[in-house]
Amino acid sequence: MKIFYSEAHQNHHPPFEVFDGGLRVPYLENPDRMDRILSALRGVEWAELCEPTDFGLDPIHAVHDREYIDFLASAWTEWLDTASEDKTTLLPATFALRRTPQKPKSLLGRAGYYIMDLSACIVEGTYRAALASAHCAMSAAEAVAGGERSAFGLCRPPGHHAGRDFAGGYCFINNAAVAANWLASVGKVALLDIDYHCGNGTQDIFYKRDDVLTISIHADPDFEYPHYAGFKEEKGSGRGFGFHHNFPLPSGTDDTAYLKTLNEALELIRTYKPESLVVSAGMDIYADDPLGSIKVTTAGIGEIGRCVASLNLPTVIVMEGGYNNDALGRNVVSFLGEFK
Repeated sequence: MKIFYSEAHQNHHPPFEVFDGGLRVPYLENPDRMDRILSALRGVEWAELCEPTDFGLDPIHAVHDREYIDFLASAWTEWLDTASEDKTTLLPATFALRRTPQKPKSLLGRAGYYIMDLSACIVEGTYRAALASAHCAMSAAEAVAGGERSAFGLCRPPGHHAGRDFAGGYCFINNAAVAANWLASVGKVALLDIDYHCGNGTQDIFYKRDDVLTISIHADPDFEYPHYAGFKEEKGSGRGFGFHHNFPLPSGTDDTAYLKTLNEALELIRTYKPESLVVSAGMDIYADDPLGSIKVTTAGIGEIGRCVASLNLPTVIVMEGGYNNDALGRNVVSFLGEFK
């Protein structure tokens, strides 16, 4: 299996994030995650590490607002020119409710307009890392379009919380959406998100479209981030109605219960009859993940992979979350091993 990976992710290493209640903690979405995954992949004979191709900005602009991408590109240098006493990371203190279309001119105003929460921290290397991450997903999509049965975009930062014009949840550019949108130009695509958290950014991007079937299996937003999207009743709008499906799960969901829900989701994909599949693969469904409450085992993650692979579709797998670094590598290998 071709694994597309870029060292550019190392440039995105915020010194902290802010948890609920205002607690500063070390950034959980850190470069060590990639080191653990790479170490595990180098231990199997079927993983072929590849450098991504630079596809430029066109595939990114196809799913993201141009002014939002311009903000990501310039935010750090603008931040350095401010009078802030702490310039270690750009984080706004005021966030837009998006009930009016007015966009502020100031940097912090725009940051609050374009950033959803206090985990989407911007540092010097964030934009470069986000671009490289998107190129990893695009390279995997190109490989699959070229005849590979599966390919893996080892993406960091992740992407599925990034909407058309907002960052959030460690995500800046929606890697899976960029890949799925590109594949949709040549055939029907389904996008399955198995991350612990709802893929609210992916939902935002495709919600009014009928050329990509989007499905997210995640912890119920009644108690879990992102709180304001991911409910079962959200099924798309306009021409996109019926082309989006959320499967919110209760805390404590185990292997058996998860796989039962997954089978429902897979039946929707079979009925849709796509020509290719994109999987947002979050390993934070793992039982001992520090940010999760779903209790899927490593063996269960492998079984999820087996079930998804049984669709027998050309499949682009895109790395999303997963924050138990000790288990992250073996969980990724357990999942990917079913596609080799």
